[in-house]
Amino acid sequence: MTSSHARPDAVGSESARDSTESDACTLCELPTPSKPITDPDVDGTFCCRGCLDVHRALETVEDADADSIRDRLESETPSLDDLEGEDAFFAVEGMHCATCEAFLESRATEREGIRGAEASYATDTLRLVYDPDAVEAERLPEVVSGYGYEARKRGAGRDDQPRDAALVKFLIGGGMFGMMVMIWYAVFLYPTYFGYEALADFGSYDGYYVAVNIWLMTTFVLFYTGLPILRGAYVSLRAGMPNMDLLVSLAALGAYAYSTLAMGLGRTDLYFDVSVAVVLVVTAGSYYEGRIKRRAAGLLSDLTEAQVDEARRAETGETVPISSIEPGEELLVRPGERIPLDGTVREGQAAVDESLVTGESLPVEKAVGDPVRGGTVVTDAPIVLEVGEDAESTHDRLVSMLWSIQSASPGVQRLADKLATIFVPLVVVIATAATVVLLATGSSPSTAFLVGLTVVIVSCPCALGLATPLAIASGVQHAARRGIVVAAETIFEDASEIDVVVLDKTGTLTEGTMSVEDVLTVDSADAETVLRRAAAVEALSEHPIGTAIVDAVGEDEVADTAAVDGFERHPRGVTGRVDGDRVVVGHPAFCRADGQSLSPEFESRLAAIREDGAVPVAVAWGGRVRGAIAVADAVREEWQEAVGTLADGREVVVLTGDEGAAADRFRDVEGVDEVFAGVPPEAKAETVRRLRSRGRVAMVGDGSNDAPALAAADVGIALGSGTELATNAADAVIVEDDLGRVAETFDVATATNRRIQQNLGWAFVYNGIAIPLAITGLLNPLFAAVAMATSSLLVVLNSARSL
Repeated sequence: MTSSHARPDAVGSESARDSTESDACTLCELPTPSKPITDPDVDGTFCCRGCLDVHRALETVEDADADSIRDRLESETPSLDDLEGEDAFFAVEGMHCATCEAFLESRATEREGIRGAEASYATDTLRLVYDPDAVEAERLPEVVSGYGYEARKRGAGRDDQPRDAALVKFLIGGGMFGMMVMIWYAVFLYPTYFGYEALADFGSYDGYYVAVNIWLMTTFVLFYTGLPILRGAYVSLRAGMPNMDLLVSLAALGAYAYSTLAMGLGRTDLYFDVSVAVVLVVTAGSYYEGRIKRRAAGLLSDLTEAQVDEARRAETGETVPISSIEPGEELLVRPGERIPLDGTVREGQAAVDESLVTGESLPVEKAVGDPVRGGTVVTDAPIVLEVGEDAESTHDRLVSMLWSIQSASPGVQRLADKLATIFVPLVVVIATAATVVLLATGSSPSTAFLVGLTVVIVSCPCALGLATPLAIASGVQHAARRGIVVAAETIFEDASEIDVVVLDKTGTLTEGTMSVEDVLTVDSADAETVLRRAAAVEALSEHPIGTAIVDAVGEDEVADTAAVDGFERHPRGVTGRVDGDRVVVGHPAFCRADGQSLSPEFESRLAAIREDGAVPVAVAWGGRVRGAIAVADAVREEWQEAVGTLADGREVVVLTGDEGAAADRFRDVEGVDEVFAGVPPEAKAETVRRLRSRGRVAMVGDGSNDAPALAAADVGIALGSGTELATNAADAVIVEDDLGRVAETFDVATATNRRIQQNLGWAFVYNGIAIPLAITGLLNPLFAAVAMATSSLLVVLNSARSL
């Protein structure tokens, strides 16, 4: 089977390009053909009509706003491309806020040989530009590992075993010792606070024994269980960006330092319990958030990854690692195998499934001299290809593009951390000022320092520290119950402000696989017979469209059909003898060339199939065409309803690599504002960037070719049927492959964002009342801790409510 079963080549497709390529495309920077695609009313040269149309539509920004829009986009996506050196991409575990990004970038660039760094906590990605003569690539992970961060080369395998370290640290480390601290307090200290006689004389050996035990256990809780919090505070100071970890650390360390000094002076007003409570409550909230997120992520365990690690040399048949392949070598690719590297066909002819890297569902026939892309699949016949001069794969190029976009797109800083940049310094200033004023007016140092400490403690670090993680954990859990996995928590801040939703066509609006839509017959021919005879012959072809015809009948029923004799594969179809008749299946032109008659009336019916975006497969025997089978990538049943829901208050754009009828069927549909057709994979990300001139953009896709665009969008949503590259790039994944869940993703994210704001609002209202009371001395650290706990409880209860 051949291109008769495939789509007509899109303008600007690889096979349509001249081998002598010159300038780069103005939109996607791919090489243009020797005669670039141009238009008198559009500035620039383009590789295809799709890129030209996107440039025309999205370069019409008002002149007055163009500069400011470009400045905004460039400031959000800083580039290292102007630096000289080698690129390296790493996955970094341990990042959780914007201060982590700043810390890692500054720490990396301090090392000799590192010329630039970009980090994104939202995607756990770090990009380094380095001098290979000054630093070895193998030692680069050491540059950023440490302080709780662990770097590994992006794409390398990771430990999939359950991670129980956080559970052990919390339950055994914090829980057990924290409980022992509170027992000592309940027995020896709390009674003295309420006027009862102490069970131990704190001026005696017994009293010091009790205090030292409390101090030792509190020290363990603070500096072991609370280590991630203290590290976050240190990172925020190094980065010059105060965050909630800093406020929590100030409260815990302040209470610990004051109590240690008081203990040395033989006093009983010890507030080690405040340190323990602050650390355990915030750690518990963070642990709960992480546990819920890991549980939701487990829903993606069945997703697969398409990688090609080896290639087969044509001359010897030897299988070798791709890294050993040189430009110009000839490789053998058998049916069902992925093409390892970009190149040109030297022997053979086969239909190639390019959906992984182009998103186009219909296979493309490749013959001698045609270019082929690494990552695509040879379907029905072996071919020999000559490796291109760069010895690279289109699939790998998309991976590299994805990582570059992810590392250059900083995570959206949590709302709590944004507020902390103002609130934390303000609390410190107020506490310091209160202490200084009391000292200046003659108060004792212990009284002055106690008031300052109370201000820090009462500033509600627990409620503020829990406001975001508990609301996010609740949102992740509610999303998971609806079959939605939240991969990046930044979606809760961005999704509520989306202005444009971009929908990839293949695999998103359509099923992504070929299927039989209709069977047409001529005269008295029987549709069942036409389909069965075609399936019997196609069962031997291994062509994707042939597979769709076989699936429509069923493999068992095809097996019951009479055996096919004399099967032959031709350039534009297949033939074989079934029940004594020579059956011809393929392009209508192939049938005519074979001597099968085809009436003009039936020709018009075949043209109608093409206009509907399907492929007509003619079936003939006995000297004439008896019928035709319409094969297409069927649209999802729920797509129009889903689009209508998404269009409520948003602009909807359809993006596809297909052209002609396959794309036209989505035009003039209610809810769809614009369709960009014929867009190559490398141009999708740039299209999304330009759409951001209209506001915040969400991208919905499922293929590896969509991954860079998913990463470039403010919110990326992948369908669960997609490739691992797409799901890695997305902020959320629809596990059940239901397009209708996309709108639910926005609903859950918006409700979660509202819950975060409610929690933070309550925490700040509480602070507006409690801080003045602390300044006037009406609260001591103990009652401040009780008030703080009450405020935290309200945050917990609010977060636990149904969305």
